[in-house]
Amino acid sequence: MASAFVSASPLPSRSSLDPLPLKLGASSQATFLGKNFIKAQPFTRTTMSIAVEVSRFNELTMAPPDPILGVSDAFRADTNEMKLNLGVGAYRTEDLQPYVLNVVKKAEKLMLERGENKEYLPIEGLAAFNKATAELLFEADSAVLQEQRVATVQGLSGTGSLRLAAALIERYFPGSKVLISSPTWGNHKNIFNDARVPWSEYRYYDPKTVGLDFDGMISDIKAAPEGSFVLLHGCAHNPTGIDPTPKQWEIIADVIQEKNHIPFFDVAYQGFASGSLDEDASSVRLFAARGLELLVAQSYSKNLGLYAERIGAINVVCSSSEVAQRVKSQLKRIARPMYSNPPIHGARIVANVVGSPDLFDEWKEEMALMAGRIKSVRQKLYDSLSEKDNTSKDWSFILKQIGMFSFTGLNKAQSESMAGKWHVYMTKDGRISLAGLSAAKCEYLADAIIDSYYNVS
Repeated sequence: MASAFVSASPLPSRSSLDPLPLKLGASSQATFLGKNFIKAQPFTRTTMSIAVEVSRFNELTMAPPDPILGVSDAFRADTNEMKLNLGVGAYRTEDLQPYVLNVVKKAEKLMLERGENKEYLPIEGLAAFNKATAELLFEADSAVLQEQRVATVQGLSGTGSLRLAAALIERYFPGSKVLISSPTWGNHKNIFNDARVPWSEYRYYDPKTVGLDFDGMISDIKAAPEGSFVLLHGCAHNPTGIDPTPKQWEIIADVIQEKNHIPFFDVAYQGFASGSLDEDASSVRLFAARGLELLVAQSYSKNLGLYAERIGAINVVCSSSEVAQRVKSQLKRIARPMYSNPPIHGARIVANVVGSPDLFDEWKEEMALMAGRIKSVRQKLYDSLSEKDNTSKDWSFILKQIGMFSFTGLNKAQSESMAGKWHVYMTKDGRISLAGLSAAKCEYLADAIIDSYYNVS
């Protein structure tokens, strides 16, 4: 940006309100308040000085668009009436509209009636929320809670909770590596990169079977340096929708225990995957019951639809209550300069819902309905694919997956064709969000998948 200063003679005498004089030497430029001034040249009876502002941020390049959120931008720009946004993991009704749970509305009404204030929360968050979220995850009568061995701190949904844990690892386990599934949620790598925590991948997805590469997974966890952190998806693996069986979870726990690794769970879909809060927490409870120390990040974006409230928690299961107290103090120490303290609104919603038997039962019913709708469109998509595909391809892997996502097996070029030709927007790794699909659009989606799969190399 340039600004011009014009003065015409005769000039008034300088007053205390005039700008300070500029000292111009042999050079034709001088600096004043961070701006470069070009020496004025007289013409007729008017002089002009041009201020040229050179940005201190000129070296910054344009960041690439987010691979997941960028899908929504492309979707919004599309005017085709058949367009589908299957990129972002957000629940939609059969009419493909955002859904606010009735139980959330009731909890917010309670908050208004009570006239609750908006004072700062403690660094660790709302006590009632922390108690409720830990009991939801581990069960109220679990040994880890009865013995007060869990350090729970409210975080900024799942992402913020993962970031807190990553900072804890970087600060107190220097050099330790985090093992991440291949593939994984797109933000996992960003979080650990930002925290300067080294990571490597373990095999998880088998493209030949569109299923779990369990042997590869176990082999890579065994080969990792002793004491590594192993990031596990508690349920409804994102992006594949492929979960280990209960027996496989037992074997995974065996190997992690043998190698003295530290399990680190990301639980973003408790109750939203199977429709059961207890079933979706079974993997975490298995590890906790074995006496292992572990980390668990939680989110309420999906199961309560609190996407914009940014409500979640980081839980660290320790060997004793004394250790848990110290861990919690350090988590608070990390959170203080990062965001000071967490927001209160979403925390109160969760505390009210979980703390009220009536609201809690109603929430479980609504979760079952949401999970049921996703299961229904999953079945209908499979039926449509099987009916329309004249080859012998087996599409049953879609039914074996769980949760809001399905890994279609489409490659990058095929996924791009889905958007370019069929107006179906998805991530480039072939993941689709079934939560954004309606029963009415299943046949259209099946046509798009079959065309892209067979006609795009």
